[in-house]
Amino acid sequence: MTGRRMMILRRIRPRMVKARWLRRGLLVVLLAVAVVRPGLPGGSVQAATADLNVFFVVDTTTSMVAEDYDNGAPRMEGVRQDIMAIAEELPGARFSLITFDTKGHVRMPLTTDTLALETITSVLEPEVTAYAKGSSITAARQVLAERLAGARDSYPERPRLVYYLGDGEQTSAREPQPLELDNGLVAGGAVLGYGTAAGGRMKENTGLESDDGAPDAPYVRDGSGGTTRDAVSRIDEARLRDIAGQLGVPYVHRSAGDPVAAMMQQARPGALEHIQDAGSLPGRAELYLIFAAGAFALGLVEAGVVFRRLRELPGAAPRTAPRLDSRSASPSGTATEEAR
Repeated sequence: MTGRRMMILRRIRPRMVKARWLRRGLLVVLLAVAVVRPGLPGGSVQAATADLNVFFVVDTTTSMVAEDYDNGAPRMEGVRQDIMAIAEELPGARFSLITFDTKGHVRMPLTTDTLALETITSVLEPEVTAYAKGSSITAARQVLAERLAGARDSYPERPRLVYYLGDGEQTSAREPQPLELDNGLVAGGAVLGYGTAAGGRMKENTGLESDDGAPDAPYVRDGSGGTTRDAVSRIDEARLRDIAGQLGVPYVHRSAGDPVAAMMQQARPGALEHIQDAGSLPGRAELYLIFAAGAFALGLVEAGVVFRRLRELPGAAPRTAPRLDSRSASPSGTATEEAR
């Protein structure tokens, strides 16, 4: 039986080796085809939006959770909805997300990955209240200027749009510094304002959450003038219009239920006019995912083969003390006699 088994193995082994190399060759071919990104004509894409670099500048100070949006919802809810609505209106564009509280932060560099944009936008939260030291509505000016200049130098042919989303409330004792952007850096966009003249209360951001995931925090208290009532944040549209003037874009107040299309029409100067006129252009259906999926499946098979071989490797034989008996004793038999 042992000899017959060896003969069968000798016949099968060359076939197994051949099949293994064929599988690996096919894996390489599938990866190479996926990298080329093949596609078929079909569908349509919005004209020229792929040539746009869009920068969202978002106010994440405590006032952005004031509850005067959509019948008591935080202002940040409106910000999240509008960011994704704008992204949907500009398919193929590259998006970047910048936030500011006491200073500016780049949350996401320019990318066409709208899923990443949605993920980051969905978790936007204001700064921890205990760390708040007063903020300026132009705290992101340096970061924004650097990112716009970098995009201009890297992609001079792509217009740069800026959407500033905030409430205009200046809590720093100093007057906000002007944005001071070079001419031509901003080709379009808008300043979007959130909040009401009546204002709303703000819950503290303690950095903690209750067991059910809902923020469990008291309202921010107003300690000015010896009072201890809840603080109220109000929109400052005059300052927001000033920022719109510095950027050279329109100002649009946003309330719950406002149509997105109308907002985009108001925020459609210069760089976006030709998109409206050009309409849709022929697109294509991407096929690279099919080849990538095939390569992934073959990769799993190859990984399984490697894992199985690793398990079949012989382990080191355990070392045990030699067992002494009458035959393993010294020639004189002394050890055996002593054991007895």
